[in-house]
Amino acid sequence: MRERPDRHFIKMEWIEQVVQFPEYGSIQSDGRFRFWGRIEEANGKFLRVIVLADKETVRNAFFDRSFRRPE
Repeated sequence: MRERPDRHFIKMEWIEQVVQFPEYGSIQSDGRFRFWGRIEEANGKFLRVIVLADKETVRNAFFDRSFRRPE
């Protein structure tokens, strides 16, 4: 994931922060978890982190441009 040129600047500390203290979260049908958290250092963008069922192994992380806060 970090080898992709559009994601190389995502810091591991941001990923860890979102997984440990998500603002929002959901479970996917395949058992993976999605977590979102605002990263102030990235102009307040929301980082989406997808982890496996163990809630530790990071599968993917990216800034979610389509994320909207649930009402």
